[in-house]
This record gives sequence, structure tokens and C-alpha cells, in this order.
Amino acid sequence: MSCGEKVRSPANSTKPETERIFESMGTEYIPVIRSGGWADIGSRHSMEDVIICSDNFMQDFGFESYEEGPSAFYGVFDGHGGKHAADFVCSNLPRFIVEDEGFPREIAKAVSSAFLQTDAAFADACSRNCKLDSGTTALAALVVGRSLLVANAGDCRAVLCRRGKAIEMSRDHKPSCNLEKMRIEALGGYVDNGYLNGQLNVARAIGDWHMEGMKVCGGLGPLSAEPEVMTTDLTDEDEFLIMGCDGIWDVFRSQNAVDFARRKLQEHNDPAACCKELVDEAIKRNSGDNLSVVVVCFNSRPPPVLTAPRPRVQRSISAEGLRELQSFLDSLAD
Repeated sequence: MSCGEKVRSPANSTKPETERIFESMGTEYIPVIRSGGWADIGSRHSMEDVIICSDNFMQDFGFESYEEGPSAFYGVFDGHGGKHAADFVCSNLPRFIVEDEGFPREIAKAVSSAFLQTDAAFADACSRNCKLDSGTTALAALVVGRSLLVANAGDCRAVLCRRGKAIEMSRDHKPSCNLEKMRIEALGGYVDNGYLNGQLNVARAIGDWHMEGMKVCGGLGPLSAEPEVMTTDLTDEDEFLIMGCDGIWDVFRSQNAVDFARRKLQEHNDPAACCKELVDEAIKRNSGDNLSVVVVCFNSRPPPVLTAPRPRVQRSISAEGLRELQSFLDSLAD
């Protein structure tokens, strides 16, 4: 699967049960993977976002000894200072993951290592061609069996819909965040008006080797390419995952995006169409950035309609209360 701004992935047929990747699967729930992606230049003069959808990740990237069952990879890469870093990460991060000696048994470790290897490889490429100088945030998600892993470096965000509730699977790495600010200052950097070293409004990214004081040899420095990794075991209550660049989250809260996407999927059950509708809605809400989003569904059926449980206590109003209410309404009419 090649990288690009617009990716459509066909729905997969129902997958057979598998043995463990993270842990024993047995006869437990196995998700059915469907995905789509959409990107738009938005109000910017150039497009620096790149997305990737690979519903058959291990097969697509030539991993020979993969097990039966879902194995999918998705990425949103929000470039800055040019598109070269985003293109490079999209093309190389998946390869570094499958080539890591820990993959797929130590998958979290393999993914973290792949982020750092990709950063180092891009530094080498930039040293040979300064025209590549740029940076990108990176958000990646893998589904292996019933396990979901999300790795994030930057301010893209992944949100899981679990029976209609938004579960954030990543943390926005903003320089003003207390944890990031402490890390930055411990490594010799500073935060000025929300910007790392007064230059970048993200605390983690791949690339940006050309920016003075951001990174040093070995990948150390205030600007980190090391991802934060979150994992969860999917169940039949997990409906879909939204992955979006910061331009989406500038105008959507996590629960708002889940509610919006859920309604659209109930209407047409098409993750690619849902992505376009999310992007179009972000444009209507005056997002001022490039816009890119990926939606991954974990079931062949649309999200179910949820009914609120009946209250245990029946509440009623007395006749006297009704008379007082009527008197109050009459006084308003006067």
C-alpha cells in the first residue's frame, strides 16, 4: 500500500480465529477490519499531510511468517516546513517495524524502535540532501489479532469509540504540557509562549534536524522522536478508531468527533465517506490547517443505536405541584 493523501481500503472478509500475538486469543473476539482515509489542503497554500491505510499490513510489507487474522497498519503524518519528512516516514516507518527483530512478538518495543530508526535514517538523508530539511508529527496504529496499539509523537490524535464513548488512545505533545515542558527543560530546551525553543508548537516530531538546538547526534535533545505507546484489547463494544491531524482536533472535541462519525456510519457504514464528511465538517468549522483523517472500523455492521436505560425510580408531580406550575406559566403569559 503506497502513501498518499487519499486512501481507500476495501472491506475485508470475516477473519478466522487466530492464536496469540500479544496474548492467547483462543475463541475470543476477533475484529473485522475496514478502513478509509481522506485529506484536504484546507486553507493552507501547500499540502504537507500524508496518510496510509493498510488493512493487510504484514502481507503488504512482505512479512513472511505472519499468522492468520487481522494485521493492519494506519498512519497520519502531519508535516511542517515541507512535505519531505512526512513522505519519508510514511514510506519507511512500516518497513522499519516489520524488519525489527522484536516484531511481532515484542511489538510495542519494535514500534518505538522503528520511530527512532526512521528519525535517524531521515537525518542521514538530510545530511546528503539539504533540500529534504523538514519535520513531521507521526501517529501510527496497528491492529494485530484483537490487540490495538497506538504510537504517537506529536499533536495528531487517535480516539477509540467504545459503545459510543470516546476513549483517547494518544496524548497531544504540546510544549506547554507540564510533562513535556519538564522533559524539554531537562534536556536544555525552553518553552516560549507555547513554542519549543520559540520555534515549534510541538514537543515531539520526526525530522527537524536542521533546526539549531532541537536534536543532537543520537536523537537526544528537546525535540524527541520517541513515541508514547498505548495498547488495548479490542472487544465487541469497540466500534471504530478515528486518527486525525491537529487541524481536525482544533475544531472537534474527541467526544464530538465520535458522535459525528457514529451518526454518519449509522447512515451509510462507509469509513472512507465518513472521513470525507469529518474533513468537510472541519472546513465548515473554519479549521485553518491541512486536514487529514483515517477511520478504522472493527465490525462489518454499522454502530448500533444505543438506548438509554429506564430510570429505576418513577418520578411524578403532585396535583398541587401542577397547579403551582400552571399558575407560574399563567403569570408569564400576563
